[in-house]
Amino acid sequence: MKWNTKISKVTEKGAVVRGYDVSALIGKITFTDMICLLLKDELPKKGERELLDAVFVSAAEHGIQVPSVTASRIVQSAGNSINTSVAAGVLAIGDHHGGAVEQAAKLFQENVSKSASGVVSERLARKERLGGFGHKHYDQDPRVVPLFALAVKHKLAGKHITFAKDVDKELCSQSKKTLHLNIDGAIAAIISDLGFSWQSARVFFIIPRTAGIAAHVVEERMSGEVYRREDDSNVTYSGPAERKL
Repeated sequence: MKWNTKISKVTEKGAVVRGYDVSALIGKITFTDMICLLLKDELPKKGERELLDAVFVSAAEHGIQVPSVTASRIVQSAGNSINTSVAAGVLAIGDHHGGAVEQAAKLFQENVSKSASGVVSERLARKERLGGFGHKHYDQDPRVVPLFALAVKHKLAGKHITFAKDVDKELCSQSKKTLHLNIDGAIAAIISDLGFSWQSARVFFIIPRTAGIAAHVVEERMSGEVYRREDDSNVTYSGPAERKL
């Protein structure tokens, strides 16, 4: 079996990524630039690096309670390696934790030319949840405003951000609930305006959150805690009564 890739090649002279000699890139581009190059086959344009930097900062950490961090710390407490523990955290990122970036980006990219009112009414009629809207802790996610403001500052706010804001208004109005854009929806709108396909959207949660997960794993490793487990008082049994053979 042969593999084909347009991303990179390695020879005795060194590594080439998207046509660029890696050794020549060292000290000249940032990690964010490299991510953009790897995913999009081009270096970020003016303002795009700053906006992507902000996206990564906004999503890197959001508490010890989330599944990815809880899982990683429990695995670390059981005596596993750092890479195993970080991997456990990344594997805990799914449709209900981090996956909303992908869901929202798909929604925006496939419906941006349609009426936000119609899109929302169709989803509500089918009782579908719109990923990227609403938050457990916030009525208004405080990370959304500065991200969108930065997009406007760099003249990178386009049709997807506009559509996301329109969906926000319609969803709150039609559902009669406070379901404003959250960080997932904001990131989805931003990367859509930057030209990234929705298929790559979850990467923009995984990459920054891996840094946060790693920090928690290191903290757990240095804490001396061994074998974290749920307290018995937090566990209830709802199975059948005691049986006899």
